[in-house]
Amino acid sequence: MILFHSNYCGVMEKTDLTPIVQLFHDFFTTIHRKKIDGLLLVYPSRKSLMVDYQELERFDPDIADRLVKEPDSIIEAAETAIKEMNLALPSGERVFAPHVRFINFPAQDLMIEQLGSRNINELVAFKGVVTKRAEVMHRVKIAFYRCQVCDSTTRHPVIKNFTPPKRCESCKKLALKQVDEESDFVDIQRAEVQELLERVKGGAPTARIELLFEDDLVNSITPGENVELAGIIRLRQPQKFRQKQELVYGRYLEVNSFKSLKKDFEEIDISKEDERRIKELSTNPNIEKIVVDSVAPGIYGHDEVKWAIVLQLFGGTVGKTMKGGAAIRDDIHVLLIGDPGLAKSRFLQNSAEIAPKSIYVSGKTVSGVGLTVSAEKDELGDGGWTLKAGALVLASGGMAMIDEFDKIDDEDRAALHEAMESSQISVAKAGIVARFRTKTSILAAANPKWGRFDQNKNLADQFKISPSLLSRFDLIFPIVDVLDEEKDTKLAQHILSTHMGRATESDKTDRVVDRDILRKYIAYARRNIRPKLGQEASEKIKEFYVDLRRKGKDSGSVAITPRYLEGLVRLAEANAKIRLSGAVEEKDAETAIKLLSYVMRQVMTDRATGSLDVDTIATGKPKSEREKLQKVDTIMEIIREHLKSKDSADIEEIVSDAASYDIDEHTARKLIAELLRKGDVYEKEHGHLRIVGER
Repeated sequence: MILFHSNYCGVMEKTDLTPIVQLFHDFFTTIHRKKIDGLLLVYPSRKSLMVDYQELERFDPDIADRLVKEPDSIIEAAETAIKEMNLALPSGERVFAPHVRFINFPAQDLMIEQLGSRNINELVAFKGVVTKRAEVMHRVKIAFYRCQVCDSTTRHPVIKNFTPPKRCESCKKLALKQVDEESDFVDIQRAEVQELLERVKGGAPTARIELLFEDDLVNSITPGENVELAGIIRLRQPQKFRQKQELVYGRYLEVNSFKSLKKDFEEIDISKEDERRIKELSTNPNIEKIVVDSVAPGIYGHDEVKWAIVLQLFGGTVGKTMKGGAAIRDDIHVLLIGDPGLAKSRFLQNSAEIAPKSIYVSGKTVSGVGLTVSAEKDELGDGGWTLKAGALVLASGGMAMIDEFDKIDDEDRAALHEAMESSQISVAKAGIVARFRTKTSILAAANPKWGRFDQNKNLADQFKISPSLLSRFDLIFPIVDVLDEEKDTKLAQHILSTHMGRATESDKTDRVVDRDILRKYIAYARRNIRPKLGQEASEKIKEFYVDLRRKGKDSGSVAITPRYLEGLVRLAEANAKIRLSGAVEEKDAETAIKLLSYVMRQVMTDRATGSLDVDTIATGKPKSEREKLQKVDTIMEIIREHLKSKDSADIEEIVSDAASYDIDEHTARKLIAELLRKGDVYEKEHGHLRIVGER
């Protein structure tokens, strides 16, 4: 067999592939015969024979090396070898001609940005994350031509650099016309992949490359998916610019094979030595405190926040489902709301450095579609619309850090509801309906509504975030700048010691783990540890939940809801993972309860009554505020009743009528004064009210 191909100068060269075909014939019959026989039974529903590159290298190292440098000729020889085996399909209708695809290339850690002109027409392998995918299109594989003069026909395989024939071989007339109905087509699909986020150097833009999938590979990837790709770097013809032909070429990857990487957060190589160190570290009785101190050792204090971030990094037990098959969320979401200059952004940056897969976005630069999914004009396909993955989709399996959370527009923040609760995003844009996976833990930071917290008011009233979104966070930490001389002295000493190069209290070697081993420790726990809720821990959580509900019933408020019960379980499971324990023990439940109780005391306490009220977060108004609004509505209704028969409502009569609704005189006069101050009512004359805008 002789294969013609063009060199860089465009000159056609010929290569005799007969020895290579024979070599592949021996390779397939000795090593892959069972695979080929299995493929025969399912062909053409499966059309590809997957060949392990390592096996080919052991069989013949020279041909394995040539595969990388001359992939076109070697793959052609491999596919020819299978055809010449003359294997019969069970149906006997088709010719058995599968694709030969190579997998399991040696790890080279090649990055997209490193692909250069030296790789043109070579086989390369690298990892990336899919950012967008176009619609399936159809390309001619074998073109059928009919002469319009003599009616003779001919078929031409459409290969690289194919030039459509115009002259008929029979009558020599320029009368050939392609007949689409008789031509053979193959499915193709274009996509785009970018560098894996955890491999991008700090501050560097992410490199991208276009992909071309063919035949049985189409529709096999989804945006946001991490993949390992092997394919041939091809050049795209240069475009004419202002009627000038610039000899500047684009590039794309003609995909030969790919493998989906389902590791996500846990995609860290852990050696046997690393595993030994991790297991040894887990036996330390103070391992929980050591890990917490290692998360942000440069930040003084805020132990509860550090503990919450540690639990978020470890996550709950994955793979749990409810009856009926619905998945139970294991990701933990944390929100930090605090006064300016208290290291909120530093917490986010530290977490982003520890998490193997993370995305950091901030404030006004964030849009709803940038967080979730955007619809864009399809430059890869026919110019229609395509969906492009946003930050939460790309960070799926890892963490998303959102700074200046309060600066994001309400409409854009609304896109987070489904992503945070269900770990997916349902999209209906530009006529495309799709669903994307967003299994992402969110760590967000924001400032109070008026810049600083007012300690005399409910803290939850000072959050510039909708209650429905606040309730999606497992833990909400208000970070308040409290004036305390002793604490301020220690903080100043910590910061100044850092600048002077002296060891601080948190730098003690027995209390801080190296960041690299900490990252591997977390990855190992997430990959291998699946703690189950024990009976003692279950009883502890149930007792806490029921006790709070009972107290809420006595005070007439809702102290806790089932959503926080699930959150407690996630936190307890994550705490068990710190010890690499397969069981959630009572002390894990106590840690979870301690954290949630701290948050509830800070943000879910009704300052007017001193009782816990989850509606402070869930609805934005505690019970005392709701009762006050009900009384205001009652006063307004009394005024309206008086105005039906009179020109104005006498304040003394309003106060007297309010008593029949259990509103005492002091409260009634206070509410009337507040209505006057807000401008809802006005005094027509002294002691007589009318409602603004009503007659």
